[in-house]
Amino acid sequence: MPQVTLNNGVQMPLLGFGVYKVAPEQAEQAVTDALAAGYRLIDTAAGYENEEGVGRAIAKSGIPRDELFITTKLWVQDHGQETAKPAFERSLDRLGLDYLDLYLIHQPFGDYYGAWRAMEELNREGRTRAIGVSNFYPDRLIDLITHNKIVPAVNQIETHAFFQRTDEQKLMVEYGIQHESWGPLAQGGEGFFDNPVLVDIARAHDKSVAQIALRWLIQRDIVVIPKSVRPERMAENIDVFDFQLTDEEMARIATLDTGRSPIFDHHDPKSVEWLSAARFNT
Repeated sequence: MPQVTLNNGVQMPLLGFGVYKVAPEQAEQAVTDALAAGYRLIDTAAGYENEEGVGRAIAKSGIPRDELFITTKLWVQDHGQETAKPAFERSLDRLGLDYLDLYLIHQPFGDYYGAWRAMEELNREGRTRAIGVSNFYPDRLIDLITHNKIVPAVNQIETHAFFQRTDEQKLMVEYGIQHESWGPLAQGGEGFFDNPVLVDIARAHDKSVAQIALRWLIQRDIVVIPKSVRPERMAENIDVFDFQLTDEEMARIATLDTGRSPIFDHHDPKSVEWLSAARFNT
């Protein structure tokens, strides 16, 4: 599996497996199947409420810990300098791990400054090899960088052919932050799998639309974490390193950008109210 090097020298797989919206009772089997298919980056979150299933799959896999790259995330209700560390310990306990490879602030709301200071301490203590953020738009990302000591290693944001985030990626490159895509297949919305451009390019390579969409992101040096509970889809999604999109194909896909999210608007007041009020068993 190709790797990217984060701004602190840590190596991270370019493609991994995400478990967003994987039910807690399905998580163990899904991650077991993903590990069997060759995935070594597993991305979960306290807010997904499936860390325990992920942990059981890791424990039963027999794969050496240093061959895995495990990410989880801190939810808004636990933001704050005094509350972030206990939340981190609870995630570690559910996962059955001694350390994390990457710990992310899940949403840019609440006292995420206090949370970041606690995460900086966790990073210095070696409890998490890298720290980063998720869903941070440029203004909040730069504000966080300006007023803290450690620059986030990763910003995990919605990124796919319909919402391409090219200007934000340029900014992240400037600051040495790795761009990671959640929702790389747009969660199948807005006719993603029937899009004529993607279908045409898929036929030209004898690949699926999903494989084309993932390959396009990978060629932009973006880490991807597609999700599936079907082993055949897992195998398909990881099989994207035996072909290359041409510059012309990359440019055709670039024309699909709508400049907006078809999934979630972090600037909508109602969305912010929901995220800030949501409580999980973290």
